[in-house]
Amino acid sequence: MNAIARQQAPDQASDQSAAYFHALRLLERLHRLMLDLVKDEFERIGRADLTPVQAMLLYNLGEAEVSAGELRSRGMYQGSNVSYNLKKLVASGYVTQSRNDQDRRAIRVRLSDAGQAVRDDIDRLFARHADDLVASGVLDDPPLARVNQQLRRIERYWSEQIRYIY
Repeated sequence: MNAIARQQAPDQASDQSAAYFHALRLLERLHRLMLDLVKDEFERIGRADLTPVQAMLLYNLGEAEVSAGELRSRGMYQGSNVSYNLKKLVASGYVTQSRNDQDRRAIRVRLSDAGQAVRDDIDRLFARHADDLVASGVLDDPPLARVNQQLRRIERYWSEQIRYIY
């Protein structure tokens, strides 16, 4: 490695680290903003009985029937207690629960019709946003598919780090 390359390498690594730290802060802010968008939409349509975190639990549950642990691993529930929120959603009639036939201790959950209606509300909100972003060209440079690819690579790295710890 020549002298110029040795001088540039630390600067490039420092720039990459700074960009990574910036991305971490941005991801956290985007997550909070997404929850705020859901909250604002629910206020607009007169739905005050759910928190944005509960609504996102319903959205991420989708058509599946899963355990609380599986649901937790699917989404980001910053500072939330998934089990507590699931109990509230069951009590409110948004989620139904049933015992697993193979393991009677395990409980499986799925959306009720009311839960599916909430999921549909959020889906319409996100579809409206996607249409607006496509029309404005925001998703063109860099292409969102490339951004998603990079985020999946970071997700894979983080998952490997967690597995390595345990």
